[in-house]
Amino acid sequence: MRDCKVLYFCIVLVLVFVNGVNSEDPYRFFTWKVTYGDIYPLGVKQQGILINGQFPGPQIDAVTNDNLVINVFNYLREPFLVSWNGIQQRRNSWQDGVYGTNCPIRPGKNFTYFLQVKDQIGTYFYFPSFGFQKAAGGFGGIRIWSRPKIPVPFPPPAGDFTILAGDWFKTNQYILRRLLDSGRNLPLPDGLLINGRGWNGYTFTVDQGKTYRFRISNVGLTTSFNFRIQGHNMKLIEVEGSHTLQNTYTNLDIHLGQSYSVLVTADQPAQDYYIVVSTRFTTRVLTTTAVLHYSNSHNGVSGPIPIGPTTQIASSVSQARSIRWNLTASGPRPNPQGSYHYGMIKTSRTIMLANSAPYINGKQRYAVNGVSYIPPDTPLKLADYFNIPGVFSVGSISSNPSWGGNAYLQTSVMGATFRDYIEIVFQNWEDTVQSWHIDGHAFFVVGMDGGQWTPASREVYNLRDTVARCTAQVYPRAWTAIYMALDNVGIWNIRSENWARQYLGQQFYLRVYSPANSLRDEYPIPRNALLCGRARGRHTRPF
Repeated sequence: MRDCKVLYFCIVLVLVFVNGVNSEDPYRFFTWKVTYGDIYPLGVKQQGILINGQFPGPQIDAVTNDNLVINVFNYLREPFLVSWNGIQQRRNSWQDGVYGTNCPIRPGKNFTYFLQVKDQIGTYFYFPSFGFQKAAGGFGGIRIWSRPKIPVPFPPPAGDFTILAGDWFKTNQYILRRLLDSGRNLPLPDGLLINGRGWNGYTFTVDQGKTYRFRISNVGLTTSFNFRIQGHNMKLIEVEGSHTLQNTYTNLDIHLGQSYSVLVTADQPAQDYYIVVSTRFTTRVLTTTAVLHYSNSHNGVSGPIPIGPTTQIASSVSQARSIRWNLTASGPRPNPQGSYHYGMIKTSRTIMLANSAPYINGKQRYAVNGVSYIPPDTPLKLADYFNIPGVFSVGSISSNPSWGGNAYLQTSVMGATFRDYIEIVFQNWEDTVQSWHIDGHAFFVVGMDGGQWTPASREVYNLRDTVARCTAQVYPRAWTAIYMALDNVGIWNIRSENWARQYLGQQFYLRVYSPANSLRDEYPIPRNALLCGRARGRHTRPF
């Protein structure tokens, strides 16, 4: 078998040098055709959303600071939006691809995204963000490679594999959406997928004795999962752009919207082994497998499927706390990650966010601090730019829970000041694991514990070497606290990564505002920005 290490180096070299060496960061151009297509992920024919005929969609490879120009043609019979989970869109929330910032691409039309992966490395993914289209596919992996002169804290692996795993429904997205609109909950998922395929449907081929990188993302809708490889240990090296201490694990809990990188050495006898994904914290455990195939193996997978944890919470909390920042490793820049002393910066504000599951007007909704988000008729970013009244009001959601009040519907937007350094506490009094994502930023998960957060909880914070990431879990009847620098002007989505909860209101937008109105803080509105709702008929800018 041809050595995969050659392929690994070729990817990086092509990405760096394809446009030649010049003072400007390179541009990568992509053309995507978004269509419907027949897929059979669980053995049943379904209508999926394909990108360039692929499910999952094509992988994006980039190097730190690359500019990505992605021209998306919508051949669906419905509007379409794509968002970039974990890509920070520095100074550029115009490209975030959620309905609070962008108009969807109308059927038969196209839109070109201009993204820069500024000062980022690591593992991420993209997905359809409009309506409930995520239940039909349209997602794919994103790999951001370090620049060649930036040291990486591990030897180059022999190959680099992407695993997009998550729960899946045989029911189509329209019926699922109607269930939610009618005020009912979704049923349990029908199964799990690994790279769009069910049981033993995908094979990863390795050479005995060599080490490989696996990038694992939970792209599902409703459930956390546990990941493991039969007979093999996994060395954790990266979490959503943070190089980690290289602890070894036999299994990893990966919550909705999260991404991890591990190194796996093919150090076992030559045969095939199960790669296993199973649900966590569910009443009925769903399991699926892929195959780790040794290139010199003549034997298929055998033996029992490795059993993983199911509903145990304590072990998951312990594992989460063990994931630490590699302080001496370089990140996207040559300086060590640990040179940013996040724990020594005084916070200017504490925000507490409590999720809930109220019934409003007789229907199931989900809320943050008693407010269940409803989408406006005009994207918030456009309404803000054009000063369109009546679309939203800054301060329409409190920065603390209202424990005794009734929940209500509102287009909720919280105000914040550019360059503030804040503390956010996610408080979860429900019996389910929550997964929270913040667009446009990375944050430090400084603490998590059971019960009610109080100021005394700060005594157990990790102020030295916790990881910076963009998605964090909150365990049942527990809290998770983060520190975050508001270093990115824009209007940013803070949401549940449980897509049913997000769809029914467990989200809001944070308006990070700078009065300077300077190009140093935020790019101008794109000339090609789509205008809809009350912004239709207005003009962007001439050049």
